[in-house]
Amino acid sequence: MRAQFVLSEVAIGLRRNLGMTIAVVITVAVSLAMFGAGLLTRAQVNEMKDFWYDKVEVSVFLCGPDSDEPSCAGGKVTDEQRTQIEADLRALPQVEEVFYESQQEAYERFKEQFKDTAIAQNVTPDSLPESFRVKLADPTQYDIVAGAFQGRPGVELVQDQRKLLETFFRALNAGQVAALVVAAAMIVVALLLISNTIRVAAFTRRRETGIMRLVGASNFYVQLPFVLESVLAALVGALIAGAALIVVKVTLIDQILAPSFPFTNFIGWNSVWVTIALVLLAAVLISSLASFVTLRRYLRV
Repeated sequence: MRAQFVLSEVAIGLRRNLGMTIAVVITVAVSLAMFGAGLLTRAQVNEMKDFWYDKVEVSVFLCGPDSDEPSCAGGKVTDEQRTQIEADLRALPQVEEVFYESQQEAYERFKEQFKDTAIAQNVTPDSLPESFRVKLADPTQYDIVAGAFQGRPGVELVQDQRKLLETFFRALNAGQVAALVVAAAMIVVALLLISNTIRVAAFTRRRETGIMRLVGASNFYVQLPFVLESVLAALVGALIAGAALIVVKVTLIDQILAPSFPFTNFIGWNSVWVTIALVLLAAVLISSLASFVTLRRYLRV
C-alpha cells in the first residue's frame, strides 16, 4: 500500500511539472553526454598511448661526413666505433632489440614514406645518416640509453620517438580536459535545475506533505516521492546520453575513424559500457544529492 501511494505521488508530480521535468531530462542528457565523451576521450588517449609507446623506438644516429656535432669532430663513424656502439647497446639490460639501418636502407624507407612528393627527388643516400633502431623493454627508460650514448664519439644524435607523439597526446588531453570542464559546468546547471524543480514541486504539494507530517509520516517517507521523481528524470537523461555514446562508437569510431586510421588502436565496447555505467551512476548521485539538500531545507519550514 505504501509503495503504491509513493508511486502514485511520483506520477502526479511528473504530470504536474511536465515542462520542468523535460527540461531536467534534456539538461542531464547534454551534461552527461559531455561527461561520457570526456571519459571516452581519456580511454582513447590511454589506448593509443599503450599501443604507440609499446612500438616506439630510440634512434641512435651515427656520424656522417657532414655532421657538425662535437661528437662527430673525428668525421664519419668508423667501423670500430659502429661495432662497439652496437655491442654496448645490446649489453644494456633495458634494451630488448637492436636493428642496424644503413644509409641505403634509410634512403629506401624515406622514399617509401615520401613517395610522389618533391622532397623525395632531392634526397640521396649519402644525405641520410646510418643508425641503430633500439626497442626498449620499457619505453619510459629512454634517459638511460640517451645518457649512455648522447655525445659519444661516433654518435650524432639520440632521438626518442616517444617525444614526437607528445604534442599529439597533449592536444588530445587538452580536448579531454575541455570536455570534462564543460561537462562539470553542465552538471552544475543540472543540479540547480533539479533543485529548482524539486522546490516548485514541493511548493505545489505543500498541503499534501503538511498532512503527511501531521499524521506522523517520517521525513524520508515525505521526501521519497520527490527524490524518485528527480532520479527518474535524471535516469531518462542518462539513458539518452548513453544512447548518444553508443552512436558515437558505432558511427564515428567504428565506421569513420577506425577504417581511416588502421595503424592505431581504438577503444572497444568494454570502455563504452563502463562509461555508460558511470554516466548512470552519476545521474543517480547528482539527482539524489540535489533532491535531499533541497528537501531538507523545505522540511524545516
